[in-house]
Amino acid sequence: MKSASRNVVLSLLTGFLFVGGYAFLRYAYKVTDSTPFTQEIVLIILGTVATVLITAMLLNKQTAVEIQKEQNIKFIELKTKTYEELLKKIEDMSLSVNVTNDDIIRLQFITHRLAIFSSPQVLEEFQRFLEVLTRSARDGKIGRDDASAMAESLANLTVRIRADLIGEMDALGNFSQEQIKRQILRNSSESMELNRALN
Repeated sequence: MKSASRNVVLSLLTGFLFVGGYAFLRYAYKVTDSTPFTQEIVLIILGTVATVLITAMLLNKQTAVEIQKEQNIKFIELKTKTYEELLKKIEDMSLSVNVTNDDIIRLQFITHRLAIFSSPQVLEEFQRFLEVLTRSARDGKIGRDDASAMAESLANLTVRIRADLIGEMDALGNFSQEQIKRQILRNSSESMELNRALN
């Protein structure tokens, strides 16, 4: 807000300088015909002042852009950290024998953090994941029969998280969310096959 008003003031000063300078030059040309260097000195002074004002305006704009960029980077770092914590918690719950109250409480706190940083699509997909998790862990355990439903729900959630973090990059690379989801599910099913083979 402050930066915008400063830019307006600098723009007005520059405009005033050019209009005033033009009027002054018209007058100076008529008055100073007898002194040859006066016109050039006036032009140099006006050019210097105009250059200083334009440079100040550009530097002001550049500073605002850099501050905005730094804020965006910090916001993405916070988002990424929250998503990493969420996926780590889901991994821990999947590996544990029993889902405890502490697990649910930790998940609730991560849910509140997601509410601050995440896109609406991630929040909706996370709610669907929680519904699948609730059905899968009714008796406090996540059974093998529920593994495919959990894997698909987690894949959907991962696709939404990816879109929230680097969606523009995927769009530039001509990858659709459906393609990414299929690949994640393929990777997940391969992992489950390997797990069955080892056990």
